[in-house]
Amino acid sequence: APTCKHTGLKPFSCEKCDKSFATRYQLTRHELSHSGEKPHKCTTEGCSEAFVTKASMKNHMARVHQHQEKQYRCDHKGCKKDFNKRYQLNAHKGEHQQILPFHCTFKGCTREFPSRGKLKHHEKVHAGYPCDDEACPFLGKTWTEYQKHRKEHKVKLLCGECKKQFNNAWFLRQHSLNVHSGERKMLLCPRQGCGKKFTRRFNLESHVLGDHEGKKPFSCVYAGCGKSFAMKE
Repeated sequence: APTCKHTGLKPFSCEKCDKSFATRYQLTRHELSHSGEKPHKCTTEGCSEAFVTKASMKNHMARVHQHQEKQYRCDHKGCKKDFNKRYQLNAHKGEHQQILPFHCTFKGCTREFPSRGKLKHHEKVHAGYPCDDEACPFLGKTWTEYQKHRKEHKVKLLCGECKKQFNNAWFLRQHSLNVHSGERKMLLCPRQGCGKKFTRRFNLESHVLGDHEGKKPFSCVYAGCGKSFAMKE
């Protein structure tokens, strides 16, 4: 189809007349004029007009209905609100008459509403992030609020030696090995003939890269220092 725009070719011919078109879509749209089919109906209540193309339908709505006066006016004293649809007017009248047929089904909520739309809007208030603990009634409105609350439920693990608290058994175990075991787990440099040992993998990797491979791409930010490092901590 893009080449047809440049060459002027119109390979799609109508079997009912002598017209031809550059694209199959244009041909299909044209063929509706022969069949009498008008699939695009005006969506304005009370209007029975229908059109071959959506563009024609939109033009009709803009030309005929856009500035059309709203048909349904509230007759309640002092109100005079206008509506396009009868059901909109009826829902609005319920507000004056205090007829609220739509009830919130959320446990503990007694709110009532004149229309389903207003009820659905209200129900969003109840949506959120409930606490995983079944005995806890907390409902976070945001993920951040929920995460902050979850910290209250975390069991603190106490170090038997120094009473330091940890959120995770792994951190407690590492702390015990490195601080209280008396003999720390040492990491030996794998370079033959080196023999250096380290308590942290970061220090070992930094040593191998910097001392054995001469890679120190990270410079100290302080003016006049001149030191450089293999890794950035």
